[in-house]
Amino acid sequence: MGTIYVTQPDAYIGKTDERLQVKANKKCLLDVPLIKIEGVVVFGRATISPAAIIELLERKIPLTFLTETGKYLGCLQPELTKNIFVRSAQWEVSKNNDRQLHVVRGFIRGKLKNYRNTLLRARREGTIEEAEGSIASLDSTIQGLKSGANVNTLRGLEGAGSAVYFGLFGQLIRNPEFKFTVRTRRPPTDPVNALLSLGYTLLLNDIKSALNMIGFDPYLGYLHVQHYGRPSLALDLMEEFRPIVVDAFVLAALNRKEIMPEHFTQEPISNAVFLTKEGWQVFLRLYEKKKQSEFKHPVLNQKCSYQRSFEIQGRLLAKYLMGETDKYPPLILK
Repeated sequence: MGTIYVTQPDAYIGKTDERLQVKANKKCLLDVPLIKIEGVVVFGRATISPAAIIELLERKIPLTFLTETGKYLGCLQPELTKNIFVRSAQWEVSKNNDRQLHVVRGFIRGKLKNYRNTLLRARREGTIEEAEGSIASLDSTIQGLKSGANVNTLRGLEGAGSAVYFGLFGQLIRNPEFKFTVRTRRPPTDPVNALLSLGYTLLLNDIKSALNMIGFDPYLGYLHVQHYGRPSLALDLMEEFRPIVVDAFVLAALNRKEIMPEHFTQEPISNAVFLTKEGWQVFLRLYEKKKQSEFKHPVLNQKCSYQRSFEIQGRLLAKYLMGETDKYPPLILK
């Protein structure tokens, strides 16, 4: 089952025996065994019973609240695991420049190589034209990571590589009803940017849950600057997953015409673009389908789902921080 997404306004979430139920207007919308649930995400207003909250906490199932438009509000999660050694190692590495640089290089290298592989695949399929210069630029940026002497230099390389990738992103969309020119946020003002932003919000929530399960402090990161309330480590680990999870399923949804222009609405004043109720249902179904799809993990050399890989990469990071391995291997898929 994976993650439960509750989008019905004024829904009631309750528990009966070993099952979670979602009801609205005196009708049962969902009845699923708790053992099959990995997370619950509520959009907008919903009521949840104390018994259901306690059961979710005891089963270590995170409960996340978002606005109707997908803005993150907060999350109710079980307490951090008792593995203080992971958090201690996390803080120690933050004081060690060389080891911190190694981790940051890994996050960025994973992201940029996945960008590069996306463009290479599109070139082979004939989706994009005249991509040689952009791919060569990405290659050069990836090579530059080796000589980056500080985190700020590496951040600059990450930004340069992202600019190259998004400069070609519009060509990856084969559906003529959608256009992409530049990445815009807060708020997104076109459907493609709206889908990317929503996908990244959901992905960040999943990464945070995985880090919490392992025992990390999600607010102490290395690549992203630390600000009050910013889950920097979750944003760090999320980088390598952006192209292979969110970008991949958004492009597939658009190119297969599973999401169409009628699935969007636009506010007249801010020009912000949002999904309609029907659009939300399609989007969440496709995101969950992507998370549950499987691939062969290049390090473990065995099949796993993307949902499972969030935790796997977190544990590989923990092993490096605790000195059990000599490097952190980012997830790179061809």
